[in-house]
Amino acid sequence: MNSQERSFERVNQKRRTRAELLRAAREIIEKGGHPSVADVADHAGISRATAYRYFSTPDDLIREAVLDGVATMISIAPATSGADAAEVEKRLDKLVSDIFAMLVANESVFRTLLGNSVTGQNQNRRGGRRISWLKEAIAPLEGRLPSKHYQRLVHALSLLTGIEALVVMRDICELEPKESEKILRWAARTLLAGALQDAESKGE
Repeated sequence: MNSQERSFERVNQKRRTRAELLRAAREIIEKGGHPSVADVADHAGISRATAYRYFSTPDDLIREAVLDGVATMISIAPATSGADAAEVEKRLDKLVSDIFAMLVANESVFRTLLGNSVTGQNQNRRGGRRISWLKEAIAPLEGRLPSKHYQRLVHALSLLTGIEALVVMRDICELEPKESEKILRWAARTLLAGALQDAESKGE
């Protein structure tokens, strides 16, 4: 094996080790646990010293385990040229539905992440992915809405596309998932329509 092959194998080994740590973390989290780095290392059969080289704190590990497990579940198709308001509504509706399905499928994991954030144990910035998804879904409106209105719409929609929305629907409103999804999709469509109407009425 030459030096290039050895380098390639080392990179692959690092990827496998990281993936195994994240898999082990998810298994513990999905059972309602709040694992330490040492707990995850033991569960994965990897030395604790090695695990700490990849993740220095439990917060980092939990966050990456959650995001790694769900990042591939959301897919947004490119918008067609000259997409109108009706197409944007369909794109947004699909995104809200897809995100809700992702949250329901990984509810215990996301609740753990939210719990760490609420208690101040996790200082990492949350919500970055949902903002990117939303901007991509309503991208045809960028340039058609004033920048201030566009950003305000994205920020308002972010309230409907995270574990916080699911907690409100399930824990406070005591609704079943099917009804919860309907309400969140309706709210997203209403926000979109209101933003478009507001911009039109002001002639902007």
